Amino acid sequence: MRRRRGPGLLMAAAVVGGAAHVGAKGAQKGQAAAQQEADQNAQIAELQAQQPVAAAPPPAAADDNDPMVKVQKLAELRAAGALTDGAFSAAKVKALGI
Repeated sequence: MRRRRGPGLLMAAAVVGGAAHVGAKGAQKGQAAAQQEADQNAQIAELQAQQPVAAAPPPAAADDNDPMVKVQKLAELRAAGALTDGAFSAAKVKALGI
């Protein structure tokens, strides 16, 4: 006698086939996303290569209003003999606002 194949076997085949289809579609989407990301990374690298390299900003000029700069200049004048110790002390107190 011949065995009858019931809906159980067909259902199992449909589930296996459906799972295989979904798995294949997922793999295709993953590959497409990876390719899109690689393309974007390549475009970013190309744009970055086209950007001009910014030169380093020049060093900040000494601020003449900075009390420490004033005191340093006064010390140089005293060392050069242009100021006496008393004149240096008085100018230093004035520059520091003491």
